[in-house]
Amino acid sequence: MFRGSSFHTIDAKGRIIIPARFREIIRNGDQAGVMVSKMDSGLVAYTFEEWCHIEKRILSLAEKSEHMRRFRRVFIGGAFECTCDKQDRILIPPTLREYAEVEKEIVLVGVLDHFEIWSRANWDRENLELEANMQKEDVRNEIAKLGL
Repeated sequence: MFRGSSFHTIDAKGRIIIPARFREIIRNGDQAGVMVSKMDSGLVAYTFEEWCHIEKRILSLAEKSEHMRRFRRVFIGGAFECTCDKQDRILIPPTLREYAEVEKEIVLVGVLDHFEIWSRANWDRENLELEANMQKEDVRNEIAKLGL
């Protein structure tokens, strides 16, 4: 499972170093690397094994609405296979870097079954938005269901 967050930089070629605690999870599969796609102004990275499960779930959905077609088009169509190089880095393609506004300072955030890659500025905005939402009763009630 992916947990925790860490602050890094992305190099001029678009490569990021995968933290050691994430590398162990990525290496458990047949091939070291992740599938990366875009969501919520950031990037999501799944192990190849988990990505296969996601694709199967999407294919099995009976819902063929316009929203689902568009989601599939953007989420699956915008995904890239990013394998680890010898220095345990992955190359983030330019289109994904542009979408997530990833230029120099980045944050890698473990979210259990995947990790996210955020520009530092977008991550700071996400945290501020969460703090504001935590003041709303309906949000607090949802979180309380977890027993927290």
